[in-house]
Amino acid sequence: MAGDPPWISHYDYGAQRQTREFDSFLEFGEEGDKEGTAVSVDILLPDELVELILAYLPIASIFRASSVSKRWYEIVTSGRFLWNPSQLLSQKPWYFMFTSSDEPTGLAYDPTFRKWYAIELPYIEASNWFIASSYGLVCFMDNDSRSKLCVCNPITKRCRMLEEPPGLKFSDYSALAMSVDRKLGSYTLTIVKSKQIPEDFAHWEISVHIYDSNKGTWMTTLTEVLLGWRGGSDSVICNGVLYFLVYTAGGVPSESRHALVAYNISDRPLQATLRRSFISLPCPLTCGRLMIIREKLVMVGGIGKHDRIDIIKGIGIWVLNDGKLEEVARMPNKYFQGFGEFDDVFASSGLDDLIYIQSYGSSALLTFDMKRRQWKWTQKCPVTKRFPLQLFTGFCFEPRLEIAP
Repeated sequence: MAGDPPWISHYDYGAQRQTREFDSFLEFGEEGDKEGTAVSVDILLPDELVELILAYLPIASIFRASSVSKRWYEIVTSGRFLWNPSQLLSQKPWYFMFTSSDEPTGLAYDPTFRKWYAIELPYIEASNWFIASSYGLVCFMDNDSRSKLCVCNPITKRCRMLEEPPGLKFSDYSALAMSVDRKLGSYTLTIVKSKQIPEDFAHWEISVHIYDSNKGTWMTTLTEVLLGWRGGSDSVICNGVLYFLVYTAGGVPSESRHALVAYNISDRPLQATLRRSFISLPCPLTCGRLMIIREKLVMVGGIGKHDRIDIIKGIGIWVLNDGKLEEVARMPNKYFQGFGEFDDVFASSGLDDLIYIQSYGSSALLTFDMKRRQWKWTQKCPVTKRFPLQLFTGFCFEPRLEIAP
C-alpha cells in the first residue's frame, strides 16, 4: 500500500541476517501518498540530534517518520537507534483484535493515539492458536498438535521457530505462558498440559514443561496427578512463579469451579505438591483471565450469580497480595450493559497499567487503567459483526523495536 510506514518483515529462524526487508502498515482506512517531502530539519540537523528527537516519538510515529526521507529511514532502522535509552522505556500495550473466526487477520489498537492499524501477524495460521506475550515478544502455538511454536516480535516481524515441546503430544487442555528478561533479552516459556487418566474421569495428569531461550531446550519439571481438578488455558509467569487456573472435574466436593495454582519455577526442588499450592478464589467465577500488571499477578473474572454461578452478573478485578486475591475494581453496570449480550466467558489481557476486556460476540473494547482506576471505551473498531455467529477475540502486547527472539 502506497505511503505506508514500514514494518520490518523478515523471518529469522536462528541465523543472523544483515539484509532487511520491509513491508507496510496503515491506519485503518487511510490512503497514503508514496511521494514524501523531507522537512528542512533533515538538512539542518546532524544525525545524532535527529536520532535523539525521533527516539522520543511513539512507535507509530517512528514508522511514519521513516518514510520522510532515506536519511530518516536509515536512522530509525539502525542498531544504535533501536537500542537508544528512550526506546527502552515502557510503551503502552497495543491490543490486536482478530476480526475473523478462522483466519488470523485483524486490527491493532494503539491507546496513545486511539487509532486502529491494519497489520499482519507473522507465522500464525489461525485465530484460535494459543498466544502469550511479554516485553515486545509474542509466542504462538498451534491448537491441533500443539507442537508448532514460534516466538516473534509482531512489530519488526522477526521470528524464531522452536523445537517441539516434550510430554504428551495431544493433551486435553494446554496453557501457554511467557516471561522476558528485560535486561538480558532472554525469555522463558511454560506449557501446562492436562490429560484425563483413561477410564478415570476424576483423575487428571498435570505436567509442566519449561523452555529456556539461553539453552534453547525444553525440560519437563513436573508431572503430577490431581484428583477432581483439571488444567485450563490460562497461565502467566510473575517473578519466577508460574500461575495457572484449574477447574473442578468431579470426584471431590468444592465450593468453587476454579482455583489458582502457584508453581515456583525458580526453586523447583523446594516446590510442594500442586494441591498444597492452591490459592482460593474470592467468589464463584464464570471464567478467569490472568495477566501481569506492574510485576503483580492480576486476575479479571466473570462474577457468577449466587443461585446460578454459571450465569455472569458482573466483572471484577483482583490483585494477588501476600498469597491472597484482593478485589481492586468492579466494572460499573453501565459498561457491563454496554457490551450488549455478554457470555459467561470473555477475552481479557493486560500489561503495564492497562487492562483490555472484550466480549467474544462483539468488537467493542473496554479498557481499565489500574493506576487511575478509570474505565474507558476504546475508539470504536471499524470492523462490524457480519453474521450472528461471528466471534471476536484478541491479545495485548507491548510494541517494541529493539527486542528480538
